[in-house]
Amino acid sequence: MKYEKIEAAVFKSRPNRFIAHVETERGMEVCHVKNTGRCRELLVPDARIWVQRNVNPARKTALDLIAVQKGDLLINMDSQIPNRVAEEWIRSGHFAIWRSDGERHVFSKETVIRPETRYGDSRIDLYLEDGDVRMFLEIKGVTLEEDGVARFPDAPTERGVKHVHELMRAREDGYEAGILFIIQMKGVCWMEPNDRTHPAFGEALRDAKQAGVHIMAADCLVEPDSICADQEVEVRL
Repeated sequence: MKYEKIEAAVFKSRPNRFIAHVETERGMEVCHVKNTGRCRELLVPDARIWVQRNVNPARKTALDLIAVQKGDLLINMDSQIPNRVAEEWIRSGHFAIWRSDGERHVFSKETVIRPETRYGDSRIDLYLEDGDVRMFLEIKGVTLEEDGVARFPDAPTERGVKHVHELMRAREDGYEAGILFIIQMKGVCWMEPNDRTHPAFGEALRDAKQAGVHIMAADCLVEPDSICADQEVEVRL
């Protein structure tokens, strides 16, 4: 996934979830934050960031916040991108599951991928068909890192809990079902639910694992102007 018109900037403040005040070569500007999570550990005053400049005159802001430097980590914080990263990874032939019959299935480049597919009372991010495998796959972008561990969520997510329960029902109905955490950085040791912030999500995730839902994570190679999934990361529940 490549971005165009990327510029370096400095984060100054975030008056609300949707906008930030940033300093670019043009001076102080208002920037759209493409992530409504808290991101308190990322968006600290004077943090080095990268923004994308847009030329659409209908937009209220000319900039989108794409990535931030946190110590040695470059973190993509665009919450709209993990689904596209996941699709690219699936089509690259690197996405595989152990089927309920004990066979390992590697999804092919010809996999049929349908976004935002309704199941029950939810829209699941991706529906996959490859051979005789039918699978609902929910994608979660992860930007929270603490002491080398990636955690999700960074704020309570009742919607996330609901999606986990829907995936359990899909599993009962004979579909393969899974959650893929796209860790929007490189350099973490493992991934785990953030029980401190939202214990109900962690509990639902552990229940889903017991019910046969695949719980997976992949880290990413991140540059200011690009992001792609790289390697599977251990999930500890």
